[in-house]
Amino acid sequence: MGSEHIITGGGVVRLTIDTETDTYEQAIAAVQAAYGLRPGAPAAWPDAPAVDPRPGPQDLADGWTDQMLFQLIAALMPGARAVLRRITELGGTASYDDVQQHFAHHSTHPIPISRIGGSLTSVKAVQGRVGPDDAGPLLQRDERARRYRIDDVLVPGLQRAFALADTRPDLLRGEPAGPAG
Repeated sequence: MGSEHIITGGGVVRLTIDTETDTYEQAIAAVQAAYGLRPGAPAAWPDAPAVDPRPGPQDLADGWTDQMLFQLIAALMPGARAVLRRITELGGTASYDDVQQHFAHHSTHPIPISRIGGSLTSVKAVQGRVGPDDAGPLLQRDERARRYRIDDVLVPGLQRAFALADTRPDLLRGEPAGPAG
């Protein structure tokens, strides 16, 4: 499994880096995220193909732009990217059980049921680096209802970001993320 950092109570972070599968850049990004560092945004976006219509900085909710959403998915570990993609494909809302079952025996991104939550902690950490300041969590978790949720207004932006990722997998960290079918 790829780099993973788990934020627990009191701000304690457990960081796991698999030196056989993680790149140096992934390991550095995970350490930076674990320490709350916010390096400059990667210069990958200017080389990316145009997304039409390309929204302005305030066209999405909570300070998010298409560019930020792409940078977020590009910086995620492949497993977390696949899970976020699946939730996006399901319209932005999915039960824990649906996500767990989908990835338990997935052909390209198998994730044990016990590791789904840990994989998704990187979404929050990456959001802290590339997302808008003071934005609420992109991926919301309702523990009582056992559901993941993304604000409806951000789902189309994520869909555009994943479409761009499909055409430019070279801009992603880790392996290319194809459709999580």
